[in-house]
Amino acid sequence: MSRPEEQHDESRLDNRYAVPPPVTPDTDPARQNGHRPAPDQVGDVWDRRVASGLAFLRRRLAGDYEVDEFGFDPELTEAVFHPLLRRLYRDWFRTEVSGLENVPTDGAGLIVGNHSGTVALDALILSTALHHEHPDHRYLRLLGADLVFRMPVVSEIARKTGGTVACNPDAERLLRNGELVGVFPEGFKGVGKLYAERYKLQRFGRGGFVSAALRTGTPIIPVAIVGGEEIYPMLADIKPLARLLKLPYFPVTPTFPWLGPLGMVPLPSKWLIEFCPPIPTAHLMDSADDPLVVFNLADQVRETIQQTLHQLLERRPDPFGP
Repeated sequence: MSRPEEQHDESRLDNRYAVPPPVTPDTDPARQNGHRPAPDQVGDVWDRRVASGLAFLRRRLAGDYEVDEFGFDPELTEAVFHPLLRRLYRDWFRTEVSGLENVPTDGAGLIVGNHSGTVALDALILSTALHHEHPDHRYLRLLGADLVFRMPVVSEIARKTGGTVACNPDAERLLRNGELVGVFPEGFKGVGKLYAERYKLQRFGRGGFVSAALRTGTPIIPVAIVGGEEIYPMLADIKPLARLLKLPYFPVTPTFPWLGPLGMVPLPSKWLIEFCPPIPTAHLMDSADDPLVVFNLADQVRETIQQTLHQLLERRPDPFGP
């Protein structure tokens, strides 16, 4: 098995691995377009699933799979994590996606989105939507806060699914490798804001994401996400408890902590995701260290997302509608 520390080249894994993942109800051709297999096909369907699953397990046990220099495991992501997330994306949140023509079919792109929801499910749903709906089923390499990579289990999952720490060197290396990189410049300020402040973008920090795009000449694709604010509406933040637990905030929602573990079940809000037209940066590569250029470009991205959010909210008058 190739491990990150053993790789020294700048090559990246292809979006499609050579051996297909286990057959699931989501990936089974016999169930596409709502088609149910005939009774005499049921045995064959289960045979294929069992054989595919056993082959997957043999490859995992034998170490016959690859990860890239960041720890990204495309086979595990495709076979295990995406089928689970598609259930949330499709059935629970009833997500609608528009503007996919603005996402490049190949090559680098920096996807910049609004952040919300108390628990950052919006990053996972965005990644799932892009891979599920894009014609080329592209992976989104998410940039996460340091806290994510200090948490046991969560850190491993983040690495396996293509995430890395939100720092310019990693972002630039991914972009130079032709990847789609996802960043949420609001950070914890966006995820941890009160419900009363929903869909009001917070400050975008110092614009480090803009510098990464400028240095690599990568187009910036703003994306607006409606739906995340309602899954765990934060009514209050118990700051003393957050400091005690070394967390950025400690939320109080209509269901948490009152219902215990049940309070972690997200409310079934209706989600809309729109990818906006890309903003080119290749002509500004020499200005990557110019604070004025960086600020103006970051402000342009922020305004684009904010205006698109208003438009999507007009299309979705009922947060929990069909």
